[in-house]
Amino acid sequence: MRRMQQNRPTRWPFMKMHGLGNDFVVVDARAQPVALDVPLVQGLADRHRGVGFDQLAVISDGDDLTITFYNADGSHSSACGNATRCIAAREMGLTGADKLAITVTGRGGLTAVRDAAGVTAVNMGQPQTDWQDIPLAQDVDTLALPIDGAPVATGMGNPHCTFFVEDVDAIDLARIGPQIEHHPLYPERTNVQFAQIIGPDHIRMRVWERGTGITLASGSSSCATAVAAHRKGLTGRKAQIDLDGGTLHIDWRDDGVWMSGPTAHVFDGVLTQDFLDSL
Repeated sequence: MRRMQQNRPTRWPFMKMHGLGNDFVVVDARAQPVALDVPLVQGLADRHRGVGFDQLAVISDGDDLTITFYNADGSHSSACGNATRCIAAREMGLTGADKLAITVTGRGGLTAVRDAAGVTAVNMGQPQTDWQDIPLAQDVDTLALPIDGAPVATGMGNPHCTFFVEDVDAIDLARIGPQIEHHPLYPERTNVQFAQIIGPDHIRMRVWERGTGITLASGSSSCATAVAAHRKGLTGRKAQIDLDGGTLHIDWRDDGVWMSGPTAHVFDGVLTQDFLDSL
């Protein structure tokens, strides 16, 4: 039976953006508030019958630019670094500002800046390295989890599990990713990274995102991997992260973990009444 969710607009404008192929549907709800439910998010995420995305980002009113994230399965995500940079790049482009304060639901206040070349960086905040803050299910060494491969646990607003391996391309990510995502040590599930040190402060990384699956890139995962590599003494506090979709630069400073890289606003669209009624 078709149904209309209260507060769903009859015609719903959206933006499609990506950072290194990590793609997003962005809804600006400041002018027209909307209500979301799991079927609607999942329907939008469907790459064959909907629009398709790794994450959905909803902009809403607040003291600062406020963003709420959803994964493709309809679950909430507390952080999405590439989407944050994409939205910040658009906002600063509209206003001409070179600095922007952002409130990310579940993560708190973040800051984005734009340099003279137009590259947008965001401070993703300080990482969580204590087991309770990540969170993990029990008190364990977060630098060497009791999981085969002794991965590193890091929180960047959302939980991460980073394996350091000899060859990331030899990893069957589609098979191993969901197993680790749902590992009982992670009560809120986890993003999973496989990272390979290929040179001084240079990392090759692939990622499985909780609630989404394999993605071409992940900003928070890149931050978590850089933090994990430095904590293990494998790199300095700056690192170049080469992902399947391109390269991000991470700098763990005293005020937080900064991430910079390319962004793209691909197109604007409008969801039709027929599509909304079908969900």
